[in-house]
Amino acid sequence: MSQAEAKPLTTSRQEPGRPKPEELVPSRYAVRIGEIEVLIISDGVLPLPTTMLGHNADAADRAVWLDDMFLPRDAFDWALNVVLVRSGGQTILIDAGLGLDPDLNLPRAGQLIKRLEGAGIDLASVTDVVLTHLHMDHIGGLLVDGVKDRLRADLRIHVAAAETKFWEAPDFSHVSMPPGFPDALRATAKRFLSEYGSHLKLFDERSEVAPGVIVQRTGGHTPGHSVVRLASGGDRLTFAGDAVFAVGFEHPNWYNGFEHDPEEAARVRIDLLRELAANGEQLVATHLPFPSVGRVAVDGDVFRWVPVFWDY
Repeated sequence: MSQAEAKPLTTSRQEPGRPKPEELVPSRYAVRIGEIEVLIISDGVLPLPTTMLGHNADAADRAVWLDDMFLPRDAFDWALNVVLVRSGGQTILIDAGLGLDPDLNLPRAGQLIKRLEGAGIDLASVTDVVLTHLHMDHIGGLLVDGVKDRLRADLRIHVAAAETKFWEAPDFSHVSMPPGFPDALRATAKRFLSEYGSHLKLFDERSEVAPGVIVQRTGGHTPGHSVVRLASGGDRLTFAGDAVFAVGFEHPNWYNGFEHDPEEAARVRIDLLRELAANGEQLVATHLPFPSVGRVAVDGDVFRWVPVFWDY
């Protein structure tokens, strides 16, 4: 198997008199890492102000990057990617999307549950959930009405112990978020820990979730932020969560507005990008454009993201 062997996506030709499909293109993309099956699923997009991309950067420098990327200067659609993994008889959901928060008016996000169903994934088949951290766009899907009742009673949720400790009294003094987000993040994390506390499998620095599936704490973005490393048959892929954003390759020292420790987050990002550039393994991240599968190259003193060619 090649490192980026993709399963064909199903599409249908619309015929007169037939009901229209709910989505023209299913928002999922499959790859295989050795014996590990990986499905990247889009939870939708999250529109945020572009200052979130680098609140320590000069506005003119941000504008140059946005212009070079043919993106508007005022608002930016952040992708929300979730990963489903099958390994050793386990079905593992890595992060859970935004869910539904009507107070924030984000109707284009929170699509995970619908799209899991569209991909034929039964929630009852999920044996494990790995959470990179407890920001609401990574846990909210588990809080959608009726979801918990459809999950297994013996579901294991893997999260760093430092992350649950942080949300007992979270520090927002170094973030730069739009109004309403800090309160929503606090409330969502508190509710999640209350509803799913009995399912938590805490780890300190790293834990093997399934054969070839390792979750590893990085810190930075949040104290317990973690990445997930997949390895099988010589193939490797890292799900980086929020360690890397689209602007972070060319400007790894720019501070993202959701980073609770921006200096440490930049250090983590640079170290991870250096590692990925050196070993050539594949990268997927929450907020890179769907399906976000690519590799990292060194480009002078910074980096370059090289998206894979879609394999049909």
